Amino acid sequence: MIDAEIRSEERFSRLALAYESTTEKDSVCNCIEKITKKHNKADYESYTTKVSNGKEVIVIEYHDDCNREAGEVFEAIIKDLDIKICH
Repeated sequence: MIDAEIRSEERFSRLALAYESTTEKDSVCNCIEKITKKHNKADYESYTTKVSNGKEVIVIEYHDDCNREAGEVFEAIIKDLDIKICH
């Protein structure tokens, strides 16, 4: 199961997606690439880190997001990955 968390402050938005398996990782990475291209929003930063219980987390951050355009991208990613609960 993929876990999601969104944080947002003035001009900054971050989506963190935690996954366990290689299949989930591939789904997440492919989804991010597809959605960001579709929304013409490629000026994000991302990084991956390992966490406990064998999970990894990919973090997508938008800086200077004055118009809050990242929200549309994050919603599309969450919907495409069929994530029901986002913290």
